[in-house]
Amino acid sequence: MKYIFLIFFMNLLPQYAGKSLRRDDSYLKTFEDIKNEIAGYTDIAKAIIDLAVHGKAQNRSYERLAVFADTIGPRLSGSKNLDAAIKYMFRALQEDGLENVHLEPVKVPHWERGEEFAMMLEPRNHSIAILGLGSSVATPPEGITAEVIVVASFDELHKRAQEAKGKIVVYNEPFTSYGETVQYRSQGAVEAAKVGAVASLVRSIASFSIHSPHTGWQNYQPDVPWIPTACISVEDAEMMSRMSFRGTKIVVHLKMGAKTYPDSPSFNTVAEIVGSKYPEQIVLVSGHLDSWDVGQGAMDDGGGAFISWEALSLIKDLGLRPKRTLRLVLWTAEEQGGIGAEQYYQLHKENINNFDIVMESDEGTFKPSGLGFTGNAKARDIMKEIMTLLQPINVTDVYDDADGTDINYWMRDGVPGASLHDDLSKYFWFHHSQGDTMTVQDPNQMNLCAAVWTVVSYVIADMEEMLPR
Repeated sequence: MKYIFLIFFMNLLPQYAGKSLRRDDSYLKTFEDIKNEIAGYTDIAKAIIDLAVHGKAQNRSYERLAVFADTIGPRLSGSKNLDAAIKYMFRALQEDGLENVHLEPVKVPHWERGEEFAMMLEPRNHSIAILGLGSSVATPPEGITAEVIVVASFDELHKRAQEAKGKIVVYNEPFTSYGETVQYRSQGAVEAAKVGAVASLVRSIASFSIHSPHTGWQNYQPDVPWIPTACISVEDAEMMSRMSFRGTKIVVHLKMGAKTYPDSPSFNTVAEIVGSKYPEQIVLVSGHLDSWDVGQGAMDDGGGAFISWEALSLIKDLGLRPKRTLRLVLWTAEEQGGIGAEQYYQLHKENINNFDIVMESDEGTFKPSGLGFTGNAKARDIMKEIMTLLQPINVTDVYDDADGTDINYWMRDGVPGASLHDDLSKYFWFHHSQGDTMTVQDPNQMNLCAAVWTVVSYVIADMEEMLPR
């Protein structure tokens, strides 16, 4: 009997050649079938591009962001401004006619910088521009007055550990890349405290400066003394380095009134276009709504949040309804390490198999060139085909690895991820500084970013099969 079955099965093989058997006995399409399916979205992609770049929605994401940024301003975790921003977006998404608009509660850090200043006393009086780093402790009420030791690396600090005791460590680390150099911001206070320093001042993690300090989060360790820490401008760090190299004694007075409060209630903001065929399956587009407490948070990450909103608006305006649910999430407390996103992940991970792709835009909305993508080879091939639909605006590249603090939780568990890839040449000029304002944003570039974000998210949400993982 078993041989009869084997002969029967082998006779069936030719008609299913090139197809993959699923657990539910349905058959996946061949890659050629998938290419043809994607090519069928050419007209829809053109319609999205025309509406976003040339049509009635032209400049809409920019104009919406300008009203929001000018009205609300910077939105630090735990602040009244962030509360106002969430309420504003909740109403705006409802008024836009999106579905299932709701808030999902989370707990977020609440830190305030308070009054702060630094003054060089020797070799001359000079006001040092500073921005306290997130979670920093305050100085004593009278401040700290101490001699400075300038180092260019952690290695140099450790070699000069005896000199550093009782001093203010100034890091004049050269900027190589954000990913590599940011360790001095995040770990600088800990490493300085280990050698007995009383405070640390970190050269801003910036590729260009006009006497502009750039803030950011930093992390203490429980078993190491917590000392005050702030960022200073590239210019002041280099000046003190030159002085130190000449053997000049430098004395600085530092005063910081930072406070850390108990965690505050906040929300991730969610809206959807519910899928027509597989509503339980999710294509997630996102940006973070919080920002630092300087500038307007227009670039980081107002632009990413608002092109993600725009993706749903464009799809709705065209009367489209994808097979899967397209879900917009505006994260909270990203700047403190993806706090809101982690709580969202914990709440929704039981449905992880229904998440088709997670997308986050958090590296500016400048001139786009493509997408960063994390996923297996088959999924990458599909993504490359989808990107060919964006040939009319010459944005077709697929780069290695998606980047997004808020979507990392999902990607680590195997969910495909995508991030917007754009021109970062000036991003770190303004990042986490007073310069992050609407002046940085360009409406034409935001139109292109919105078109990319919309075409990709819609096609993935509407294809018959989920991306392989």
